[in-house]
Amino acid sequence: MKPLIVLISTFVIAVVVTYFIQHEANILLSGRIAMAVMLLFTAIGHFKFTEGMAMMLPAPIPAKKQIVIATGCIEILAAAGLLVLPAIKTTGILLILFFILILPANIYAALKNVNLEKANHTGNGINYLWFRVPEQIFFIAWVYFFSIR
Repeated sequence: MKPLIVLISTFVIAVVVTYFIQHEANILLSGRIAMAVMLLFTAIGHFKFTEGMAMMLPAPIPAKKQIVIATGCIEILAAAGLLVLPAIKTTGILLILFFILILPANIYAALKNVNLEKANHTGNGINYLWFRVPEQIFFIAWVYFFSIR
């Protein structure tokens, strides 16, 4: 829920700011700025809640903490790529693939009741997926609309 709030609130602010700077709202730029800010926000979680995020990966997967750190770095790079003109479309395509690839970790975490902030099994459980899966689809659609289309 927090990333969605960051995304939408940043988008509204960016639309207002671009309107005052350019005398016209730049919707596409605002959408990319909002996603970039959201990605930076979620990347922080990879470094702050590494232990809990590592619990989102099934036991057989090795180097869980390294994967969590690497995916945080990917989010930072994607945030930058959404704002660099020649890289926008490629970044958008790769970001959609990234969102698809991380969805199983979110499903696994929900099934195991992982609370990533506390690094324990007191999370929301399966009910979390009723929000998380549509949210992930929304993020994919957002990236497509603002960076690929």
